[in-house]
Amino acid sequence: QVQLVESGGGLVQAGGSLRLSCAASGRTFSRDSMGWFRQGPGKEREFVAAITWSGTSTYYTDSVKGRFTISRDNAKNMVYLQMNSLKPEDTAVYYCAVSVSVVPTTTPGAYGYWGQGTQVTVSS
Repeated sequence: QVQLVESGGGLVQAGGSLRLSCAASGRTFSRDSMGWFRQGPGKEREFVAAITWSGTSTYYTDSVKGRFTISRDNAKNMVYLQMNSLKPEDTAVYYCAVSVSVVPTTTPGAYGYWGQGTQVTVSS
């Protein structure tokens, strides 16, 4: 059974940092692109970042470029999202997901497996 479990969320003041982790199990994901999405209160789920299976290519939504960094450790079946200089508008539930395509996209429908999410709250 494929399972993704996110962790590392919490409450942080604006300007602070958090590191989210996503533990994948059930099969190896070393050949899959992975992504992070978020859903704020009353908002649709939106793309945050993605990384190819090899880790050589990364993609970010404009609002997090220069502040967030996605990475992965295929030996551990883990994906990470380092979030720095956090802003109140980053407040959301953050989800990791497995892309069904080799080149990751920004569309939630292009991801086949999802975690349950971890809450990130940034206070002003």
